[in-house]
Amino acid sequence: MPRGNHRLALIAGLATIALGLSACGGGNIDQPSSSGTDAGGKKCGDLRIAVNPWTGYVSNAHVIGYVAESKLGCKVTYPDVKEEVGWQGMASGSIDTIVENWGHADLTKKYITEQKTVQDAGLTGNQGIIGWFVPPWMAEKYPDITDWNNLNKYADMFKTSESGGKGQLLDGDPSYVTNDEALVANLKLNYKVVTGGSEAALITSFRQAEKNKTPLLAYFYDPQWFFSEMKLVKVELPKYTDGCDADAKKVACDYPPYELNKLIATKFAESGSPAVDLIKKFQWTNDDQNAVSEMIANQNMTPEDAAKKWVEANPDKVNAWLG
Repeated sequence: MPRGNHRLALIAGLATIALGLSACGGGNIDQPSSSGTDAGGKKCGDLRIAVNPWTGYVSNAHVIGYVAESKLGCKVTYPDVKEEVGWQGMASGSIDTIVENWGHADLTKKYITEQKTVQDAGLTGNQGIIGWFVPPWMAEKYPDITDWNNLNKYADMFKTSESGGKGQLLDGDPSYVTNDEALVANLKLNYKVVTGGSEAALITSFRQAEKNKTPLLAYFYDPQWFFSEMKLVKVELPKYTDGCDADAKKVACDYPPYELNKLIATKFAESGSPAVDLIKKFQWTNDDQNAVSEMIANQNMTPEDAAKKWVEANPDKVNAWLG
């Protein structure tokens, strides 16, 4: 997710999901060759899609993987790795692709610019946002809390047993893209960053805070299916300007908007696999991703079943990836 350094359950009506799933319907999905080759006769073989620990990424990975397996005859596996480990895997030959990348200028320089062992495979179509959020009840009761300039005024309210007498800023998985330690220090905020754990742990914390009307300030991100359940309110940090986060230790500005992209190993890109073109052509919207993520997170569907349902409901988009 979603460096600076770097993303499961929802109550949404099935009718809402059905509308989202049918929005791009029409036509039939092209059928694969029975021999497991594409129309040009190229065999796909193995496709190893890295999976990072947040549901939106899982949605990207399994939709691409389902299409690759069912339409191109690929043998797809999903190694669970942290973000940086995925880049290392592409360089070493153990991973073929990362299908949702959140920036990482340092890794881009190392693996794409210098080593040339990884290539940019184009945008996913998703717009990424990282920031600090409070539950709705807090923004309603304390409307000025959404301006970072006022956070110190409320620091005592956010104290916990883990925050050492300061206000607590709850972060996510340690592997996520985050500038939060630097932001707290450089904005002179009387807060301590406390690791909350997984995406599911962050969501549970927001649910409990809203239900019990307890204070919570936490890192979160979009695209994210949970916003359909709870309208979290973003705290406005100093406006992001180009280059304001160039020095990780001196960051004192908001996170940039992220145009999320895909990555492929150079060796894989040169393999002739038809899955290379599929990955490069794959694009969808935040709403598309969130629809699949909600099925996984709230409807208890497996990623494979959720991907299959979305693919079957969106043949026009899928055919464009295969064209």
